[in-house]
Amino acid sequence: MNTETEQISGNWKRNIILFLSSQTISLFGSALVQYAIMWYITLETESGVMMTLFIICGFIPTFFLSPFAGVWADRYDRKRLIMLADGMIATATLLLAILFLLGYDSFWLLFVMAAIRALGTGIQTPAVGAILPQIVPKDMLTRVNGINGSIQAIIMFIAPMVSAALLSMTSIEMIFFIDVVTAVIAILTLLVFLNISSHRKASEQQQTSYFNDFKQGIVYIRKHAFLLKFFLFFAVFFVLMAPASFLTPLQVTRSFGSDVWRLTAIELAFSIGMMVGGGVIASWGGFQNRINTLAFASFIMGACTLGLGVVPNFWVYLAIMAIFGVAMPIFNTPANVLLQERVEENYLGRIFGVLGMISTSMMPLGMLIFGPIADIIKIEWLLIGTGLFILVLTVFLMRNRTLVESGKPAGEESVS
Repeated sequence: MNTETEQISGNWKRNIILFLSSQTISLFGSALVQYAIMWYITLETESGVMMTLFIICGFIPTFFLSPFAGVWADRYDRKRLIMLADGMIATATLLLAILFLLGYDSFWLLFVMAAIRALGTGIQTPAVGAILPQIVPKDMLTRVNGINGSIQAIIMFIAPMVSAALLSMTSIEMIFFIDVVTAVIAILTLLVFLNISSHRKASEQQQTSYFNDFKQGIVYIRKHAFLLKFFLFFAVFFVLMAPASFLTPLQVTRSFGSDVWRLTAIELAFSIGMMVGGGVIASWGGFQNRINTLAFASFIMGACTLGLGVVPNFWVYLAIMAIFGVAMPIFNTPANVLLQERVEENYLGRIFGVLGMISTSMMPLGMLIFGPIADIIKIEWLLIGTGLFILVLTVFLMRNRTLVESGKPAGEESVS
C-alpha cells in the first residue's frame, strides 16, 4: 500500500490525464459505432421490434456479467482488464467489418455485436470504477469523477451527429474501422505510457476460489448496512426514473407535435445540461456530506420529473430538461466517490459490479411496468406520480441515519 500511496502523490496528474485520454478515445469510437448501428437498423427496417431486440442485446449481457466482472476486477490487474475489454470489442468490430465487406450483412450479426459490446462494458465498468482510487488522491476523487462525467456527456453530445454525418458520407464498415483504430490507440496508451501497480489482492497469490470471492462480496455487502440501504435506494430510484428516461420522446410527440427537431432538441438540452453539471460538480465538489449532495440532486431530478408532467409550453419543457441534465452528474459523482472512499480496496470491483447490475436492470424493469400503462393513461400523469415518489424517496434518504453517517468526511463517520 505504501508504494501505491507514493505513486498517487507523485504522478497522479500525469496518470489520470493519460487514463482519461485513453478512455475518451475508446468511448468516442464505441459511441460512433453504437449510433451508426442504431441509425442503420432504423433506416433499413423501420421496425420498433428490431430496435427493441438491439436494445435488449445491449443490456442483458451487462446485467448478468457485472457481478462476476466485479470479482475479476478485485482478483486481477484492473488496467489489463480494461485493455482486455477494449481488445475484445475491437476484435469483434474488426470481424464484423470484414464480414460486412464480404457481403455477410445479416441483422443478426449486429445483434451479436451488441451483445459482445455489452460483455465488454460489463467487464470494463467495475474495473474503471475500482481503478480510479489507485490513481487519484481521495480528496480529488469528486473533481476527477466530475470531469470524467463532463467528458462522457460531451462525447454523447457529439457522437450522434458525427455518426450520422459519417453514415451519410461513407459506409458503415468504415465507421467500424474507426472504432478499431480508436480502441488500438486507447490500448497502446494504457500499455506503453500508463504505469499503475497492481492493487494488493491482484499482486498476491489468490487464497480463495472464484466463487468464495463472490460470496465474500455478498457477505461484505450484508455486513455493511450503508451498502444495503444505498443499493436499495438506487434500485427504487432507477425504477422511478424510467418514465422520464424513456417516455419523454413519446410524450413530446403526443403533446407538442411529432416534428423531428423537437425530439432532437430535448436530447440536445439534456446533453448540454450534463456537460454543465459535470463542470459544476468538478469545480464545486458538492456538500461536505456526500449524501447531502446526492439528495440535493435527487430532489432536483424529482422536481424536474414533476415539472415535465405539468408544463404546457415546449420551451419551458426544454429548460426543465436542461436542468435535469445538470443534476445527473451531481447525482452520479458523489455516489461513485462515496463507494470509492468507503469500500475497502479489495472489494471495490465487486461493489461496482453490483452497482452496474442495478443501474442496467432497474430502468428496463421500470419500463415493463410503466410502458404498457403509458398506452392507457397520459404520460404526464406518470411523470407527476413518479416525480412525487422521487421527492418522497429523497426525504427518506435524508432521514436515513446510516446513509447520512456514511456520507460524512473520513474520520467523522461511524458507519456500520
